[in-house]
Amino acid sequence: MTAFLIRRLLESAAVVWVMSALVFVGVFAIGNPVEILINPQADQAEIARATHALGLDRPLWEQYFVFLANALRGNLGNSFVFNVPALRLIMERLPATLELAVSALVLAVAIGLPLGLLAGIKPDSLAGRMISAASILGFSLPTFWVGIMLITVFAVELRWLPSGGRGATVHVLGIDLSVLTVDGLTHLALPAFNLALAPMALVTRLAASVTREVVHMDFITFARAKGLAPSRILFVHVLKNILIPLVTVLGLEIGSLIAFSVVTETIFAWPGIGRLMISSITVLDRPVIVAYLMLTVFLVIMINLAVDLIYAALDPRARHEALS
Repeated sequence: MTAFLIRRLLESAAVVWVMSALVFVGVFAIGNPVEILINPQADQAEIARATHALGLDRPLWEQYFVFLANALRGNLGNSFVFNVPALRLIMERLPATLELAVSALVLAVAIGLPLGLLAGIKPDSLAGRMISAASILGFSLPTFWVGIMLITVFAVELRWLPSGGRGATVHVLGIDLSVLTVDGLTHLALPAFNLALAPMALVTRLAASVTREVVHMDFITFARAKGLAPSRILFVHVLKNILIPLVTVLGLEIGSLIAFSVVTETIFAWPGIGRLMISSITVLDRPVIVAYLMLTVFLVIMINLAVDLIYAALDPRARHEALS
């Protein structure tokens, strides 16, 4: 297992390095932020001073190596707009995004897994067919449209829930959390459900598909022949086999939820890194954009590494391959 972990860490480091080059070139080769940041009436001397102050007068390769050297020290540059470390801006808003993503994932599993089990056990029943159709609909509906409909129905028409913002928070271990207050939960409900809709449909279809395969296997037939209760067969034998592919998919989904929460955060005015990313793009705040992309890449890689370790713990065959 140690050799497997070292190999995966080296692979992860290589991926981060390659992505840093791609992200840097892709972001810094587009547009000129000086044209947005300074007064349109500025003369050429002022433009030249601003360009030099931001380090944009250097060749692109030199800018990259300066960025790489600073990144190894934990410095991803200062925001052009706020003149503070870009990483600090990201870290201040990261807890809000993580809270939203984790809440969406919990909703997706809590709702999607029971529905998938039901659809897998009784695929030809009315309930099974309705669940399968609803899961397809969950994949098809655009996130921005669902968000607007949720606001229209629950915030504007029924006035049950607020339309945006984060609500009241509680400071715990240096992190502001809204899930610990009633007002925070009411503000979290709509954006979390909106973000959870696609992974919920994925969990439902995956659980249904795996359940249909597992229930016809020999060990399930043997368990029934032994007279085990249906609930024990379902929640012990069937569920254990569902967890292995589910953990792999959920590991990828949590990374996707963090990376693609931009639309949900924008619609519901959620103060996370996705909303910060949109505002930074509009003013070409390159250090913030690069810091956001690099942090997202790092989080996705670390989540995938954790998923590999959990998968090896759940599946003895994967553990044997890791040790070999």
